[in-house]
Amino acid sequence: MTIKRCKICILPSSKPDLEFNSNGVCQGCLAYQNRKNIDWKSREEKFKEIIQKYKKNNNYDCIIPVSGGKDSHYQVIKCLEHDLNPLCITASTDKLSELGRYNIENLKKIGVDHIEVSTNPVIRRKINKFTLKTIGDISWAEHLTIFTIPFKFSCSFNIPLLIWGENPQNENGGPLERESEIELNRAWLEEFGGLLGLRVTDLADILKLKKKELELYTFPSSEELKANKTFGIFLGQFFKWDGHKNAETASKFGFKTYEKELEGSIVNYENLDNVQMRIHDYFKYLKFGYDRVTDWCCWHIRRGRLNREEALNLENDKSGKYPSEYLGYSLGDILEEINCTQKEFDEICDAFTNKEIFKCDNSGNLIKNKDKSLIKNF
Repeated sequence: MTIKRCKICILPSSKPDLEFNSNGVCQGCLAYQNRKNIDWKSREEKFKEIIQKYKKNNNYDCIIPVSGGKDSHYQVIKCLEHDLNPLCITASTDKLSELGRYNIENLKKIGVDHIEVSTNPVIRRKINKFTLKTIGDISWAEHLTIFTIPFKFSCSFNIPLLIWGENPQNENGGPLERESEIELNRAWLEEFGGLLGLRVTDLADILKLKKKELELYTFPSSEELKANKTFGIFLGQFFKWDGHKNAETASKFGFKTYEKELEGSIVNYENLDNVQMRIHDYFKYLKFGYDRVTDWCCWHIRRGRLNREEALNLENDKSGKYPSEYLGYSLGDILEEINCTQKEFDEICDAFTNKEIFKCDNSGNLIKNKDKSLIKNF
């Protein structure tokens, strides 16, 4: 496999759905360059027009799905600035960190009603181990429920408008025709929601779970969504999105960051809630040869905070490290909760490692350094 990188940032062509123009520039960079042509004042007016349709006298104006992170804080702050009365919904992570708990409580103090929903942890951990082994994603259940649970509340509470954060296709690079979309609907979720082709009905059959035990993992029907006139929008399509600046804004309202740069990242203010997130990001690296370090390097390049050479050096130094610990928790502690040994974990890692991206010996065995890190071919 020949891997090429974007001529502006350092995203590799191994990233799913990433497209390049004839000059070798990725869609993420093209979308960012296009922001200078956007009339952001007009976009804000469009946002005001949309929310005006949903403002109510006797109910919540919108739902904001929140994790308690920097972007959640920004979403809440922005919506309150526009005189919205939101209901904030958190679909809990399986293993919430102490810092994550602090930031959820802090977000509520900004001045919002908040509901936190936790799925059955016994079933959740069965699912987490199953999806880790079968599709290489310990966080599949989380990626699903952060969408299904807010949509369920939208229908149950008759709150049609949901306000999400950024459009990942715009921020990270994706199909050229999808990056300018403002609406997050069920069709978008099924294509880009990170479900990797796995269906909830598959879990019921394979793990022998009852349908009612998977209620929170199940989207409302199309009929329910239509009857409720459910409408989800990306806030980042109406206001300039910048995770770094979102963190600065959130910090002014009491959001706490980690005391040092996080393992597997070059920042200390993202993914502070989910202790399993480091494992999720590591499998992204095994499959595609890049991780959160690369993502942040690219976002910083586009915004002039890093040059390309600096980014490549940072990636070479910090990317792809074996996930021995995260947020003060050891890998063993994290795996124990899903009944997975470290030996079993290493075998799963090897099974999902893309041997076209990483170096192997003449027998086809992966070549690893003493710290278990792999060696890329590009």
